Amino acid sequence: MPRNDAQYKELDFSTRVDVASAGDDELNSEFGADSSLADTSPEPQFRRAGRRVAVRKGALPKKTASRIRVALTLMAVLSVGAIAYASVYRYGTRNWRFRVLSSDDITINGLEKVSRSQVMEVLGGDIGRNVFFIPLEQRKKQLEEIPWIESASLMRLLPNRIAVQVQERTPVAFARINGRIHLVDAHGVIMEPTRKAHYSFPVVFGLSDSDPLSTHGAQMKLYSRLTSELDAGGNHYSNDLSEVDLSDADDVKVTVADPAGAVLVHLGADQFLSRFKIYLSHAAAWRQQFQKLDSVDLRYDGQIVVNPDGNQQVANRNFTAETRRHGGKR
Repeated sequence: MPRNDAQYKELDFSTRVDVASAGDDELNSEFGADSSLADTSPEPQFRRAGRRVAVRKGALPKKTASRIRVALTLMAVLSVGAIAYASVYRYGTRNWRFRVLSSDDITINGLEKVSRSQVMEVLGGDIGRNVFFIPLEQRKKQLEEIPWIESASLMRLLPNRIAVQVQERTPVAFARINGRIHLVDAHGVIMEPTRKAHYSFPVVFGLSDSDPLSTHGAQMKLYSRLTSELDAGGNHYSNDLSEVDLSDADDVKVTVADPAGAVLVHLGADQFLSRFKIYLSHAAAWRQQFQKLDSVDLRYDGQIVVNPDGNQQVANRNFTAETRRHGGKR
């Protein structure tokens, strides 16, 4: 007999799902059998300490290791720098671009009395050399040994040029030495005259080529003081001098180029201007008073000696008042 399923009603069986909340877990953990709250035992329970984890220490202290790292870094940097320097040095000293190829690569400025050929006598041997191997300080000293050159400076201009700047000396007088005429500057350096310039100076006597430069310098310092005093106030009395004798520091003798005849005037060691003014104010009267006026000695207070090297005569009339008026000693 066939089964009649219609007589069976479809029944719903609900499925129960238990969901445990987080709160339940907390309660269970607090009131569970294993919790401390549920424990009624009067004896305290202790938790066994966990086993310590051993920390492996380095072979070197931390501070020492840090210093070693810094030292190694510094050594690496220095090594790289040394390699770079060696490479640049090798390139600079061996490359043909840094060689002075001709005299056109040497520039010289400041030449007026000194010829370029004189300078090239010093620098010509450096043509063909590497510009870095030219001893500039040595060449400077060699150039300053040329009498007309007071100072010199040299510079390297890369890749292969040398620049020279020259300061020449300024002459202040002619000097007669061993029968020859030279030029001399304020420091006593003797120079040969040049054809490029013409000068109008007095001729200085008393300088010797056997004397050291210090002696010449002291003599020319006395000459500079003489000319400075004579030219004070715009007088330019030094233009009237044709010769200056510096052989005796205590008696500077000057030769005055007077139209009526040259006169040798003894000025002593000081008061050059006041004594020279005395000569200028009395020269005409002395020429009328004496037959010949060759020299005048103004070194003595209260009197003037005319022609002391020849027919000596004394002119002392009213000299005290006149000396006071012209600025000399009483």
